[in-house]
Amino acid sequence: MRSGLLSSVTIDMTLFCYQPPQTPYLDIIYQDDDILVVNKPSGLLSVPGKAAEHWDCLEYRVKLVLPTARIVHRLDMATSGVMVLALNADAQRNLNRQFQLRQTRKQYIARVTGRVVADHGTVCLPLICDWPNRPRQMVCYQRGKASVTHYQVLDRSADVSRLMLTPVTGRSHQLRVHMQMIGHAILGDKFYADAATFAAADRLQLHAELLSFQHPADGKPSIFSVNCSF
Repeated sequence: MRSGLLSSVTIDMTLFCYQPPQTPYLDIIYQDDDILVVNKPSGLLSVPGKAAEHWDCLEYRVKLVLPTARIVHRLDMATSGVMVLALNADAQRNLNRQFQLRQTRKQYIARVTGRVVADHGTVCLPLICDWPNRPRQMVCYQRGKASVTHYQVLDRSADVSRLMLTPVTGRSHQLRVHMQMIGHAILGDKFYADAATFAAADRLQLHAELLSFQHPADGKPSIFSVNCSF
């Protein structure tokens, strides 16, 4: 069953021109023998796209200098912020397990349209790929996978609210769909915002500010953060 999604911008993906940012080419936050932590810019794919011209991505750039690097999670192309990569097979297995068991903590900053009245809340809406319109996702109560997002208002005006988003699950486009479905689409979102909200920012106003996990070598808590640029 399809949900009644709010009206959104219609994007012709055949006209999409991939122009990933070149400066900084690779923003490394931390590195040791097992992990690499980077700040991915908005506009750069995490892994190569299906089209041949979409070869440039975070994974490619990291492998130029660290050939053993392995992806363990992803951020949407338009989302900026903290990502961790494994530098060997053991670290990859350990981190994969932590993400699968939801033992990591992720914290995002978002600017959304409208005044969010409640100081905090939780969105629980099951998500599934909107296959004819992929990569869009949609709410589906029959076949969707459980998806949970906590939010807290950091600042608000009559027109825009700044939120801290903490996803419990890690579904594709989860934060973007959840915000749209409660009537507060993320500014600059070409998939789920209406035309005015999409045009209100020059990029998606979503940033992965913080990532915490247990270090795969010694199990010690590791917390990495990057300040939001918007």
